[in-house]
Amino acid sequence: MIFPLAFPLLLIFFVIVLALMVLVFELRILGYAYRKIGVPPRYMFAVMLATLIGSHFNIPVFEMRVPPKPAPSEATVFGRTYVRPPVVERGATVVAINVGGALVPLLLSLYLFLKLRMRVRMLIGTAIVAAIVHALATIVPGVGIAVPMFLPPLAAVVVALALAFRQAPPLAYVAGSMGALIGADLMNLPKIAQLAAPVVSIGGAGTFDGVFLTGIIAGLLA
Repeated sequence: MIFPLAFPLLLIFFVIVLALMVLVFELRILGYAYRKIGVPPRYMFAVMLATLIGSHFNIPVFEMRVPPKPAPSEATVFGRTYVRPPVVERGATVVAINVGGALVPLLLSLYLFLKLRMRVRMLIGTAIVAAIVHALATIVPGVGIAVPMFLPPLAAVVVALALAFRQAPPLAYVAGSMGALIGADLMNLPKIAQLAAPVVSIGGAGTFDGVFLTGIIAGLLA
């Protein structure tokens, strides 16, 4: 006897098992990367969880009045398509901070900055990466500011190896994550009026990939 539902159920089971295997593999890579950066093992899971889940949450900081400006419903930049969120109030832009893409990297970078004796080199590395990211950051009308996904981590690794070869991972993380946030988001805040977006998230869409990958690639390559 042949059960018509057997194949769909087996397929769903196979997909679930494959997804779990990928998740375990990614968590191991994340754990190894954060351990290389300098995060204590007892805090690694909390940092990973806060980063991944926090990427879906934005904390409003302030609101700016901007002249109404039409923007396309979607735009493709650096091979990625951004969909414009619905406008709640025309003529106003809410500036928010993304928990996983800005707040968590900021707190972790501050922890490493105070813990390690590389403060001057961390500041220099952050300034260099911020300048590189700012030069290539692109404004996406209706969405925010986009940055090539692999630019911040690769720039951070090169800068960290040049400034502190033996302690490159933590320096690469700080320089890459803070350089991405400063160069892409903070330095472009004066251009908010050009965005025509209802919400501008610091560390959100566009820069979250760069900030998140900075920690992983910095720990694995540096």
